Amino acid sequence: MEHTTTAAYEQGLSFDVELDNHHFKIDGDEEYGGKDKGPKPKKLLLAALAGCTGMDVVSILHKMKMPFDSFWLEIKAELDEQARPSVYTSFVISYCFRGDRLERDKIEKAVELSDNKYCSVSAMFRTFAVITSEIKLNPPQ
Repeated sequence: MEHTTTAAYEQGLSFDVELDNHHFKIDGDEEYGGKDKGPKPKKLLLAALAGCTGMDVVSILHKMKMPFDSFWLEIKAELDEQARPSVYTSFVISYCFRGDRLERDKIEKAVELSDNKYCSVSAMFRTFAVITSEIKLNPPQ
């Protein structure tokens, strides 16, 4: 299977990206000529990781019939700014849940399945970085 996208140059460092019939902007830092019209390409990797593992965990928990009121992910990435080009060396994924009937064992199982079996983005990222996970139940928002 092949995946494709197009990125049409606009101006400065801004591109209009089309992916699966969705359009969004990417742009560079202002110090290099960007105008903050969209996220930076490297940082989109964090969104890809959040989306992949988040969708896995939600799907698994629905199958386990474990309810939750809200769920969000926080991802922190460590950047090696000495490397050229600079690269991410580690990611910490915080799986944050709110609800009255949260079952830690089910959440841990869902995260473990995403980490080790289903999330292709984290599988790719593990080839160049360390990924660690933590679960937070009923944290402040």
